[in-house]
Amino acid sequence: MTAQLAVRVPRATQKVTQRWLTEVPADWSVTRLRFICDIATGSGDTQDSVPDGEYDFYVRSPIALRSTGFSFDTEAVLTAGDGAVGEVFHHVNGKFHAHQRVYVLSNFRDVFPRYFYYYFSSFFRLMAQDGSARTTVDSVRRWMLTDMPFVLPPLDEQRAIADYLDHETVQIDALVAKQEEFIGLLRERRGAFADAEFQQRDGKRSATVRQALVRLERSPLSGSGVVTAYRDGVVTLRANRRADGYTMSAAEAGYQGVLPGDIVFHALDGFAGAVGISDSAGQCSPVYHVCRPRYADDAEYISLLIRYLGTSGFLSTQAPSTRQRSVDFRNWGTFARVPLVLPSIDHQKAFIAEYREQTAQIGALIAKAEEHIALAKERRSALITAAVTGQFDVRTARKAG
Repeated sequence: MTAQLAVRVPRATQKVTQRWLTEVPADWSVTRLRFICDIATGSGDTQDSVPDGEYDFYVRSPIALRSTGFSFDTEAVLTAGDGAVGEVFHHVNGKFHAHQRVYVLSNFRDVFPRYFYYYFSSFFRLMAQDGSARTTVDSVRRWMLTDMPFVLPPLDEQRAIADYLDHETVQIDALVAKQEEFIGLLRERRGAFADAEFQQRDGKRSATVRQALVRLERSPLSGSGVVTAYRDGVVTLRANRRADGYTMSAAEAGYQGVLPGDIVFHALDGFAGAVGISDSAGQCSPVYHVCRPRYADDAEYISLLIRYLGTSGFLSTQAPSTRQRSVDFRNWGTFARVPLVLPSIDHQKAFIAEYREQTAQIGALIAKAEEHIALAKERRSALITAAVTGQFDVRTARKAG
């Protein structure tokens, strides 16, 4: 990469009042966002989305949908209001449709649109780093936008900053894309290993969930934590992942005890992979089936097989739908009829040993790639922030590169 963050050109500076930004170059001005653009909101709802629509439809997620109509025909910077999925910023030019909770910033005055986009997208990160923000990027309110302090270099320097960041960020984005592609290939490799095992029927016996598993109905230990089966196949205490964002009724009857080694199947989300071996003792709601092998079968093998049946789409054919993107296995009799194909116990144990080795190796590679992605994104954010706050002169840095 050619970004030279180490280049520092001495510049006269002025003090500013923001806690997250103490000074900017002396020839830059500081204003409020409401003075340099108009703020509107979209009018669309997700039901306006159609797969083959002619126009981009910007909603509260990073990926645009499609729409048959448009509500704007302009150059704009977009951000999402409450309910956004992650950080959502777009720079668009032309005809597009926007969700009713998407802010559309346009009619720019005395500001180069691409510079506006870079500064605007870095603003919330600056506040987050300072720790003074009372809200996050996924709960933006109009008052935050109207009073947002905006640092403006001269127009020619705004353009130079935007050009510089366009050039530098595209290289970082390409690096991130390559790492994400590598992660995809690793996951395909892991999936192929499971395909080869669970699609092979020769030398295996046919059974059902009822024939292979015993449903357990333990009383929960008083004060024990809540165990959750996640869609990635991990079954653990909620506290091991996060403690907020859950609803638990104290009056709900039927909570059951869970011990390490139990097979835990989420009766509504098991179709999407929410099944696995619990690593914790605790309790779970009656929406789960807690099981142990009836005979000497390997519990981990059976849980992986059931998870595979879910993620491959087979479980979706075995029970009636009760809500969008879900199937209902809360009735034990329905789940108990699910067919299984099991190899010998020796084969099960040998597969699990190899599976653990393979997934550990692949997991380590994925973790390393994710670390590279995180560092690249951190560098990207730091580069943008440094450029739009005048921490270095991009014109000098470009030449040095």
